[in-house]
Amino acid sequence: MTIANIWIGIPFNLVVLYSGLQAISPQVYEAAALDGAGGWQRFWRITFPLLRPVSAITLLLGLVYTLKVFDIIWIMTKGGPSGSSTTFATWSYRLGFGNLVPAFGPGAAVGNLLIVAALVFGLIYIRAQRKQAVA
Repeated sequence: MTIANIWIGIPFNLVVLYSGLQAISPQVYEAAALDGAGGWQRFWRITFPLLRPVSAITLLLGLVYTLKVFDIIWIMTKGGPSGSSTTFATWSYRLGFGNLVPAFGPGAAVGNLLIVAALVFGLIYIRAQRKQAVA
């Protein structure tokens, strides 16, 4: 399931990172080359730092997507053998719709936990961005 999730997420992440690369001015690379910087130095001192904001948002979006992933897990294992691949999303679905007697309240509570987890990661991202902007 991990491989399938990565396979689904790679195109979006690559498009976002490629757009970040396109935003870096070629003049910066030209100036670094004139100063004698090699390929690795240009990567570590220009590309990597200038891609940091784009990489951070890509990681945040990937994390939120991974938290909410339902379809891959449900199609492949329905929560896995003995619940080994159960996530908040599959647990919420199973509680709300997976039984003969649905428990909508507990299913909604688990769904709210999923929202709170995504919100916490979003707040951590915002705090890190503010800290970086101040520095």
